Amino acid sequence: MLFDRGIRATPVDELLREAEVSAATLYAHFGSKDALVAEALRNRLADWRAVWDQHIVTAGDDMARLLAVFDALADYRGGRHRPARWCAFLAAATELPDAPDEITEVLVADTALLAERLLQLSRPLAGARAQDLADEVLVAYGGALAALLRGRPASPIEVGRRLARSAAEAYSRG
Repeated sequence: MLFDRGIRATPVDELLREAEVSAATLYAHFGSKDALVAEALRNRLADWRAVWDQHIVTAGDDMARLLAVFDALADYRGGRHRPARWCAFLAAATELPDAPDEITEVLVADTALLAERLLQLSRPLAGARAQDLADEVLVAYGGALAALLRGRPASPIEVGRRLARSAAEAYSRG
């Protein structure tokens, strides 16, 4: 709800109704709506990391490990997680450009996870040009997330995966 409708557009009363808790309980556990948002993002990041980890571990080769980010995204959206319109982290970053520190900290952690892991996974395929490949895969991934919001193309995760594969194959040949 927070990341589909908007953090600021979702009233605390509505969150309380959905969670079936009192305002006193919410504030006793989190202290503020921003702290609740930060905790929701932390939980999503932990869940996302676990799904992505699983896909990396089961991937059969270096290319599959790099592209596992797309497999994980498809799995994450189709699994027990209620699919959001696009990405909770991008939604929060867009809506809250001057986010409180507790939210910014989680957004930075998500960006670091993507950047560092894609760089690590790009090294076996691109060697000294691993950063370039990681950047291209990150842009393909970000484009897939944005396309989910737009609703076009019909299968943005697959399109992002194909773009990333093409980039990786070009680095592997070069």
